[in-house]
Amino acid sequence: METGEDEKIRILVADDHPIFREGLLSILLSEPDFEVVGEMENGEDTIEAAELLQPDILLMDVHMPGKNGIEATREITKNCPSIGFLMLTMFDDDASVFSAMRAGARGYMLKGAGKTEIIRAIRTVTGGDAIFSAPIARRMIYDFDTLARKPAAMLFPQLTERERSVLAWIAKGKDNAYIAQKLGLSHKTIQNNVTNILNKLQVADRGQAILLAREAGLVHEE
Repeated sequence: METGEDEKIRILVADDHPIFREGLLSILLSEPDFEVVGEMENGEDTIEAAELLQPDILLMDVHMPGKNGIEATREITKNCPSIGFLMLTMFDDDASVFSAMRAGARGYMLKGAGKTEIIRAIRTVTGGDAIFSAPIARRMIYDFDTLARKPAAMLFPQLTERERSVLAWIAKGKDNAYIAQKLGLSHKTIQNNVTNILNKLQVADRGQAILLAREAGLVHEE
């Protein structure tokens, strides 16, 4: 995805906040080798525009109407693997960061980043490397360093105790019927728990939830 000396870096912007987009565009247009090829406000339109325009890099917000930025990134990556993704968002929680990386993002920056930082991030991702804003990088280092020492109650704090228990069984490959029997709950209750877990972890399916849980070390003991 590297561009030649005389080629412009073609950028597609996806964010549903007009004021932020306006400020971002002023930054992008100040660089002579940047070319903004489009602005999108929701995930569905972003997917269509990415496949049509084939930008070098897509600046993506995490939360947008319809399909969110992570879902859109995942879908676009399948069809357009050459596009580089840089997330620009207000959300610095672990679930959003790691879900974005799994979806195919090469960078994750907070919206409070300055002009120089954003420009550097765009050039870094365009060159094929990964980049994170300083607060995100510190969080990731801390999380990886302390992950093995975390008790189960500290993993996935956005989940309830029951949802963590269900996720732990899911991580061992157990189906809903098995989990319902082990926990003494109805099959419908477990189905609702699974739906809540997928939504809270911002993953698309059970397989991605299993990957996330296993990477975190959340595996239920028989």
